[in-house]
Amino acid sequence: MSKDAWTEPGAFEVAPGVHRIPLPLPTDGLRAVNVYAVQSADGLVLIDSGWALDVARDQLEQALGTLGHDFGDIQRFLVTHMHRDHFTMAVALRRTFGAKIALGIGEQPSMDRVLAGQGTAKLTEMIRWGALRLIERWRDEYGARDENEGRKYYEPPDEWLDGTTKIDLGDRTLVALPTPGHTQGHVVFVDEQAGVLFAGDHVLPHITPSIGFEPEPAKLPLGDYLDSLRLVRSYPDLRLLPAHGPVAPSVHVRVDELLAHHDDRLAATLDAVRDGAGTAYEAARRLGWTRRHRRFDELDLFNQTLATGETAAHLEVLVVRGELRSSTVDGVAEYSVG
Repeated sequence: MSKDAWTEPGAFEVAPGVHRIPLPLPTDGLRAVNVYAVQSADGLVLIDSGWALDVARDQLEQALGTLGHDFGDIQRFLVTHMHRDHFTMAVALRRTFGAKIALGIGEQPSMDRVLAGQGTAKLTEMIRWGALRLIERWRDEYGARDENEGRKYYEPPDEWLDGTTKIDLGDRTLVALPTPGHTQGHVVFVDEQAGVLFAGDHVLPHITPSIGFEPEPAKLPLGDYLDSLRLVRSYPDLRLLPAHGPVAPSVHVRVDELLAHHDDRLAATLDAVRDGAGTAYEAARRLGWTRRHRRFDELDLFNQTLATGETAAHLEVLVVRGELRSSTVDGVAEYSVG
């Protein structure tokens, strides 16, 4: 079976009353996002919604049709986080069909920033990372989009999920579990009776999610993420229903792999500072990226920015652990061995 077989369009049963519906994305990296259709006594519920693209809307409509449903049957969207590939189709469909949207309350600061037309705080962060070479390129390529996309694609949810929340769907109960890290308001949905975890981007089967790439950044996103992984690990082992990639048999196995991966990255990041890197940007340039350990300069602008932010997140955890010291000089965070 091809490694990209999971991206093929359709509706695929992954548990009783639950179907996985892959929808296309406009980038080559992730290829597709999984939306999960849950048929319950309270009606049709979708976990995540996809990116508000015409081709994705058409594929979603066709997939629901094979299940005997149309857009008007959707009662609720339970959205794991506010990134465009998870949230914006829900907004587009709500404008026509009226389905309710629920989102983790930790997303509220980022939502407020986007709706105010403030875009992201990325440029301020990039100064702190010492990534001055990236700033003008980012402003030229993404600045106008960051400022304008909010009013076009985003609206507040109907319901903010505040803390661990039981969601009664009549014949099944989901537990919305806050898992900050990928974003501040990321939530996963636990269905212990069906033995599945709707994991969003928190636990992915083949890649590690970006940490803290959001309009309003968290203070310690990697620390939040590692805590959230341990929280999910404390639950009974479940089948992994990820937002990107194929279904996997064990959440616990993948969580253990992710924790080990970040231990390795923390060690490599510490070595980069010992080798003379003083800023997140300098450290990122010394590290390998992706499973192929690509050089930083081989990455495109977007992924160079992700890589630098990831490195900054690891550096800040090392500071909290006392393995590094940091100081701020002209707005730039500088690191040294403690």
